[in-house]
Amino acid sequence: MNLTILLQEAAGGGMSFIIMMVVIFGIMYFFMIRPQQKRQKELVKFRTSLQNGDKVITAGGIYGTIKEVKETYVRLEVDSGVSIRVDKAMIMKDSSDIQTK
Repeated sequence: MNLTILLQEAAGGGMSFIIMMVVIFGIMYFFMIRPQQKRQKELVKFRTSLQNGDKVITAGGIYGTIKEVKETYVRLEVDSGVSIRVDKAMIMKDSSDIQTK
């Protein structure tokens, strides 16, 4: 009789462990994975909408104005008459997002 009670308790403990793991995964999804996917989608949308004249910042911290947009790269003017070719994946954000004092 005591053996059946022990077996039932052990089975209940396994079920609570599975429920706890599902809850932990759900919390991780909503607080870590989902926000990262949202940021990634916004970044892809930003990079596809780049146009001539947009002011941007590269991943390396270079500020510039877009002069030419191609499929995989952009030509960025960093100073009067000075332009560099930068891969689109390295364009991070619009410089108007930065607040200056």
